Parts: sequence; C-alpha cells; structure tokens
Amino acid sequence: MQNQTRIIIENILPQLNCGSFAIKRIVGQKIVVSADVFSDGHDVIQSCVKFKHESEKNWQEVRMTPGQNDEWFAEFHVEKQGKYTYFVEGWVDYALNWQHGTERKINDNQYVKSELLEGAEYVRAIINNVDASENEYLNRLIHYFTTESEYDNAVRETKSEELTKILKKYPVRFLENKSMDLQVYVDRKKALFSTWYEFFPRSASSEEGKHGTFKDCEKLLPRVAEMGFDTLYFPPIHPIGEVNRKGKNNATNAQDGDVGSPWGIGSHHGGHKSTHPELGTIEDFKELVKKAQELGIEVAMDYALQAAPDHPYVKDFPQWFKWRPDGTVQYAENPPKKYQDIQPIYFESSDWKNLWKELLDVALFWIEECNIKIYRVDNPHTKPFYFWGWLIAEIKKKHPDVLFLAEAFTRPKIMNELAKQGFSQSYTYFTWRNSKKELTEYVEELTQTEQKEFYRPNFWPNTPDINPFALQNGNESVHLQKYFLAATLSSNVGIYGPVFEYMISTPMAPGKEEYLDSEKYQYYKWDWTIQNKLTTLITRINAIRKEQISLQQTNNIVFCETNNDQVIAYYKFDDDKQNETLMIVSLDAFHTGKAMVKLPIDRIGSQNLQITDLITGNSYSWNNEWNYVELPPELPFHLFKIQK
Repeated sequence: MQNQTRIIIENILPQLNCGSFAIKRIVGQKIVVSADVFSDGHDVIQSCVKFKHESEKNWQEVRMTPGQNDEWFAEFHVEKQGKYTYFVEGWVDYALNWQHGTERKINDNQYVKSELLEGAEYVRAIINNVDASENEYLNRLIHYFTTESEYDNAVRETKSEELTKILKKYPVRFLENKSMDLQVYVDRKKALFSTWYEFFPRSASSEEGKHGTFKDCEKLLPRVAEMGFDTLYFPPIHPIGEVNRKGKNNATNAQDGDVGSPWGIGSHHGGHKSTHPELGTIEDFKELVKKAQELGIEVAMDYALQAAPDHPYVKDFPQWFKWRPDGTVQYAENPPKKYQDIQPIYFESSDWKNLWKELLDVALFWIEECNIKIYRVDNPHTKPFYFWGWLIAEIKKKHPDVLFLAEAFTRPKIMNELAKQGFSQSYTYFTWRNSKKELTEYVEELTQTEQKEFYRPNFWPNTPDINPFALQNGNESVHLQKYFLAATLSSNVGIYGPVFEYMISTPMAPGKEEYLDSEKYQYYKWDWTIQNKLTTLITRINAIRKEQISLQQTNNIVFCETNNDQVIAYYKFDDDKQNETLMIVSLDAFHTGKAMVKLPIDRIGSQNLQITDLITGNSYSWNNEWNYVELPPELPFHLFKIQK
C-alpha cells in the first residue's frame, strides 16, 4: 500500500522520456520548472522544487508560484559542471489553510476565539525552527491567540503578511508527496558557444608536393585565431591503411603516391593510439595542442570507430569484426557506395565487453596523454546508442570538460537519440535549409519544441563529405549568406576550410554533393595567405559573436515578419534581456533584397529604437513597427545591436 497523501503532481517540465534522460544546460543557466500540483477539496496547498549537484549532500529548495489551472512554476540556476537531480514536492499547508479560513470568517464578522486557539497550536509547531526575531514575534502571537483581552490584536495579526511569510517559510509538510527524480547534465560554456574550423593537416605544408606535418599546422594557428575560431578540428591523424587504399576521387584502386582516406584507420604503423608517421609523433601533436591553447584554440580530434584491413585490431582481435562464411571480412557499405578500405567494428561480438573497454581506452588515451577535450565523432548513428551513453558517461566521470560532437546526418529520431545519450552538440540539416520557410521552420523546431532541452545544434554550411547544391559554383554572396545565417542562427558554427572561404565548390559530377578532387583522398598545397571579402567578414562576424551574448545562445529567437520571401529577419536576446540583436538577411544572391521588416514590439518592449549595424558601424533611429531595408548582394545582411 502506498503512503498516504492528498497531493497530485503531474506534467512536470522539463523532462525527457519520463525522466529516462537528462536535460542539458551549461554552467550558470537557469531551469524553469513547471508542474500541475493539486489536491482534493479547497485546501491551500504549497509546492517546491528541490535540487542538488551530485557532489552535494544537502538539497536546495525553491518554492513554486501558482499560475492558471493548477500549474505551478519555479526556477533555479545550475552553478557547477556535472549532474544535478531535481524533483517537485507538494503538500496541503494546514497552517496557511487555517489562516485563510480564519481571515474569511473575520471578514464575515464571525467570532473566531476557537480558531485563534487552533492558530496557537500551528505557531507552537514551528516556533523552535525560527530565528530570534521571529521567535519573539511568534511568542507574542501565542499570547494574543490565547488571551481573551488580546482578541483585537489576535485578529489583526491573524491577517498579517508577516505571519503569512513565516508560515510559508517554515511549513509543516504533513502528508506531502514528491515526484520522481529528474536529471540535468551541466556542461561548460563551450558546449553551447563554439566556432569551429576544419582543415586537413596533411595539406598544411607550404611546399608543393610535400605532405603536411603537425609542425606545419602550428604555423597556421595564428590565421585560425585571427579569424576568430576557437575550435580547430582535424580529420583522423592516425596511420592510414595500405590494403584496399582508395585513390583520388574515391577511385577503387590507388595509384603509387596516393595517400588514401584518413578515415581508413590503421596500418603496420599502428592504430587508434598512434599518429600518422608523415604528420609527426605524438610529442609533436602534444606540442601543437599546447600552442593552440596558448592562442585560445582547442584542438578537436576525430573519434572514428572503424579499421582499415591492416589495422592491428584485425590481426589481434579478429572477433571484433564480422567475417563471411567464405572467410572474407565484411567491409563497410552504403549502397551504391562501397568502402573497401574500411572494416566496421562488429559491436555484436561475443567479446563486446573487452571491445567497449578498448574503445574507451582509446578516447581516454588522447584526453590524458594530449589534453584533448573535444571529440568530433564520425558516424555515431552506425554504432549502438547504449554504447555511446555508457562511453560518454564513463568519460564524464573523470573528465567533465570533454565534449562530443555527433556527425550524424541521418533520420531525426536517431539524431535526437544520440543527443539524449549524451552528445554535447550535433550536426544538423542546416546545410540543406535554404529558403526562408525552410530556415524558419527548422530553427523553430530546434528552439521551440522539446529539442531545446537536449539537442544543441552546430550549423555547418559545408563539410568534406558534403558539397551542398546551394554552394556548388556559388558566388560570393551565397557564401556570405550561408556563413552569416549559420553563425547568427546557431551559437555553435563550423566550416571546412580553406575550401569554404576560397569558394571552391566544383562538384565531382552533376547531381552529386561531393567535391571534385576531394581532400579526403589527396592533399593540397594551399596559399593560406589569401585574404578576400569572405575571410574579412567571417573574421568580423566571429568577433561580433564574442562581443554579443545574445548570439552565444540559440534558443532565444523570434522570427520577424517581412513582406519579401527572399528576406529573412530574426531577433535574439540573452536570458536577462541585457543584450538584443536583430539580423536581416537577403537570400537573393543576384539582386538587391528590398523589404519592410516588422519589429516584434511585444518582445522588444518598444518601437523607438537606436540600432547600430555592427558590420558597417552605421547607426539608425527606428520609430515605427515596420521599417524598410535594402540589402545588395555585395553585403546581403544587417547585424543590428538594439538600444532603447
């Protein structure tokens, strides 16, 4: 038989899958909790939210405030990394119920001597819990309530706000009820706000025909930092398989000198705990990571759980791979694509416990050996979800700073599940969202539905795997639009360069979203000194993102009405409304975008605004709800800071 209670607690938000997963926040953010809390009859009830960090013994409490239709609200802030637990508690508050009922009788001119004696009992029940001044006040009340000659004073104090305050502060929680425990996982700020740049280390050399090294990468760090990127992501840096190596443009047979795909990991030079010998040693890599940190850049490694046919795992642990009846191994396939240079790891192996332990050891190796704190995870949707939940939790126990970006361009529910299992950030469909309608609907899905509690998007206009049709042979204006949208719609953004800023977007074939002469299968000698409008504006946009805290979050966004479907506008603000920005973008890469833009006056609070375009430095006074803009292809956006 359950414990006796009269309180019903239902519909608690936020929560995921009935509490199966933790919602996500970063240090310093608040959690707004709502719940339906009610009881039978008409008694006064109270409720609260209790919460604590996993390192703490004592619960903190914040009282809930009633809204409409038995819905209650409270909020609390999370101040530490790691896991918090919270729950809702409710109770019938007999003392407040007494006060409310007695006050109504007093207002009806009823004689309440018996009720005053009852009140004295409620006061005695809490008098040992209060401070000195409150104790003095309550003793005086007991005297009033129990002394006939003090009836008028007793009546006055029964209705006093001071008594109400004390009764709320020290409730007697008789027959209370509590909800199930719910979880929130708190990351460092970079989980929410980061600016990524990707390049291939083997293309870092300044000499034609020479394989790049970690030392060459060090020379490029100032460029990355000057452009405002704080995360430098490298494709796999491990030895590349020599058996079934792919040639240029994904050719099945490699020619002499072909370097293969970095994702075909492992050879006689080593596996996942080794570096490619032509890139340099682990010590060289550690030095690169250290110098990047000195410039405010974190190096993100690729965590790709697959093996080339000559990876040491294949010989030492054949049970970790799937073998066909004819004795050949099952290589990776995504028909019609074939990846003969890659053998997927067989997670259904009977030796799965040792397999999981080894893969955890790989991740911990680079964290502990080279101070890596960010992983971009290759194709996580092709590995078991529960494996990721376990691995991320194990790493977070020892290294809570470590973040994981899921590279999973797949079905929505699968992408959501990976985020719920613990991935800190996720690739998105932004790459393929181009129209005003597509962009608006997608961002509102990410920010106005349950996804906002667990799915942190990272907007990439391009990747080595994806040369989107919108960019293929696209002009400068298209590239400007895509980066601006990515960097201001999402607080996490990334590009694959220098391909993006140099506007290299020729497809391998018509109808294919793949790059011709892709760096996945060869290396380049880039002229890293080139400066153009894209590099200049990317640098400026990244600097503005660091200055304007409204752009360092994703969810506080309101789309504005415009009278031109080729012009999109949106308003962003931080939680405390201390910083507000307005972005207006023309999606027409060839003609001037002209539009009237409607300000969300109800959210901004005024239509009399001083606005400054942080790109150009020009300032304007807007005193109307609707305002006119013109956006030429040469500079197809405004980024206004709002001042009232």
